[in-house]
Amino acid sequence: MRSEITVKPDLLTWAVNRSGLSLSDFKQPVQEWIQGDSKPTVRKLEDFARKAMVPLGYLFLSSPPQESIGIPDFRTFGDEKRRTFSPNLRDIVTDIQRRQAWMRDYLIDAGYEPLDFVGKLKSTTSVVRAADQIRSRLGLQSDWQLAQSTWEVALTTLRRAMESIGVFVCVTNQVGLNTRRSLNHEEFRGFVLIDEYAPWVFVNSNDTKSAQMFTLAHEMVHVWLGKPGLFNLEKFDVAEDDNERYCNQVAAEFLIPKEKFSAYWERTGSVQERCVAIAKAFKVSPLVAGRRAFELEYISSTTFYKFYRQEMENWRELKQKNKDKSAPVFWQQQQLRLGDRFGYAVAQAYAERRLLPSEAQDLTGFNRETFSKYAQGMLRSKSGVGQ
Repeated sequence: MRSEITVKPDLLTWAVNRSGLSLSDFKQPVQEWIQGDSKPTVRKLEDFARKAMVPLGYLFLSSPPQESIGIPDFRTFGDEKRRTFSPNLRDIVTDIQRRQAWMRDYLIDAGYEPLDFVGKLKSTTSVVRAADQIRSRLGLQSDWQLAQSTWEVALTTLRRAMESIGVFVCVTNQVGLNTRRSLNHEEFRGFVLIDEYAPWVFVNSNDTKSAQMFTLAHEMVHVWLGKPGLFNLEKFDVAEDDNERYCNQVAAEFLIPKEKFSAYWERTGSVQERCVAIAKAFKVSPLVAGRRAFELEYISSTTFYKFYRQEMENWRELKQKNKDKSAPVFWQQQQLRLGDRFGYAVAQAYAERRLLPSEAQDLTGFNRETFSKYAQGMLRSKSGVGQ
């Protein structure tokens, strides 16, 4: 005789939502369990918990647990019921927190001083002045993007400039090396963890390259403010938080200075033509250009949100069309996933026998053979900027 058990529908619904999967992704008749038409056996419930990546014991609680990932959540959703933390998001944050803790100890042991810019910016500083201060510290001119040939090159330039002064940057679209654990850009586009020795910026590369540019700039301002956070930047809106609004404003001014934007906008053409031209020049997405036009009162909110919907539809069609195009080669992906500074530090510590093989594998996600090849490549290239 099969032993069936009763599980509260709201716990099952919570587990499904938390997983980031749809009901159709489960082999089990979860919808029937939720509706009360049938009950799961212990074995089927175990299979469900494994698929949903939720501890089995959570399904026997009186109500869904209030979970946290340890950093402020500044995501904005039209439906607050979506405000969950998927296992993929939770695990990627945990991975970065572990790397940051190791890196902090490594830098302190090596005699490094705290970074002088982390938390030094005040939100009372004018937006233009703040953007100028950040550019100056990074060694970039106000029109630095105009000299870049593509969005990809501009993104790499900004990432390397940040790493050269001590900010750790990693960019990936999955958890570790698991291609089945893709990161949903609609759940989050990035996050930043603050530390005076090892500030860490993470960008979800499932987003477009040009949109990643704004995410990176937004998180960069958070480093200067010394404020950690998790973001999705849906419609480039931010949470009802003064610091969040300030970060958006400074990021926009950093990427497209008001004075230069106005000069480009005055050229003739439709809203879409103007936004595309500005996006191409400053290596951002047309949506960033459109949002800037809205903030500077060149267009109305109605015009912007209409433009936003159309651009998102265009992007989905383009993404579907290009889904089969070849991805970056493995080692290029790993360089972005781990970041230059961190990767070089781990390789160097391993070569100097200050890091055990098991520790190196835990920090990078590689097996021993793959890590050995990775470490040799990092040391040969000496790509760890600022070490």
